[in-house]
Amino acid sequence: MKPFSKEILHIENIEEVCDTIVNKLKTDVAQKLQRRGAVVGISGGIDSSVCMALSAKAFGPEKVTAIMLPEQDSSDDSKNLAMKLANKFSVKTIEENITKALDGFGCYRRRDEAIARVIHNFDPKVDKAKIEIKQDISQNIPGIFSVTVIKPNGEVISKLLPVKEYLQIVASTNFKQRSRMSMLYYHAERLHYAVIGTPNKHEVEQGFFVKHGDGGADVMPIGHLYKTQVYQLARYLGVPQEIIDRTPTTDTYTAEQTQEDFFFQMPHKEMDLIWYGWENNYKTDEVGKVMGKTAQEIENIYKSFERKRNTTEYLRMRPIF
Repeated sequence: MKPFSKEILHIENIEEVCDTIVNKLKTDVAQKLQRRGAVVGISGGIDSSVCMALSAKAFGPEKVTAIMLPEQDSSDDSKNLAMKLANKFSVKTIEENITKALDGFGCYRRRDEAIARVIHNFDPKVDKAKIEIKQDISQNIPGIFSVTVIKPNGEVISKLLPVKEYLQIVASTNFKQRSRMSMLYYHAERLHYAVIGTPNKHEVEQGFFVKHGDGGADVMPIGHLYKTQVYQLARYLGVPQEIIDRTPTTDTYTAEQTQEDFFFQMPHKEMDLIWYGWENNYKTDEVGKVMGKTAQEIENIYKSFERKRNTTEYLRMRPIF
């Protein structure tokens, strides 16, 4: 086993890795799935951008359809960057605004009712809101969610979320990913294409996806790649620099929210390396020395990884017969 280092996730032969993914994508879609092209939901994020670029390389841009799925809480940046991406790779785009569908499901109303039970002066018409984890992952404390409301005057109100309200907020917002999945499959079925899933390794293994939502796909070409490696592919494939430079967000709540705030609790550049250390049984003191942390802090982070993977196992399970 090679010594642990900050370069351990560097892809030495990026062309070979990319070609392997592309060839597997071709085989999986054409032979296993017997489909003739790809549908990809694009959001201006790094993962969906790389998946679209890989699909264009695998099938040719004429056999890829990129679907933009905004709703009333989406950032304008998402659409603008998604269009720039599609134009760069000459891929056809379709925009499907899912706000009315979500309104019909009661997504916004159910979410806002739960927030208002915790923060009583919450006004969804003018206030912005999000949920987030504030605990330090290195302290071996299970993540507890808080709800944060930002008033028009800049006042920030944050309170711990009781379980009932947390579950209702998450269940409500999950309508977004599940509605997007339904629309992707509509277009995939009418075109006889496959749906390309965009989760990376951490999202799959830590459970940062919605079951039958963004976890619903026919093939996941980057599901084995660390986020750091996804960025390496993005540079190689020529994904627009604005997308590469963009901070990964959930683009789910009305207030700006990073993936780190919402779920991962640490920057992906650190998380990738420590996860690799945990996954490959590197000693905590060796990893800690490289990462500038104590062996105990690394041990606590290892425990957090294990806890997340165990508690989200049901998301990765197939239906029980």
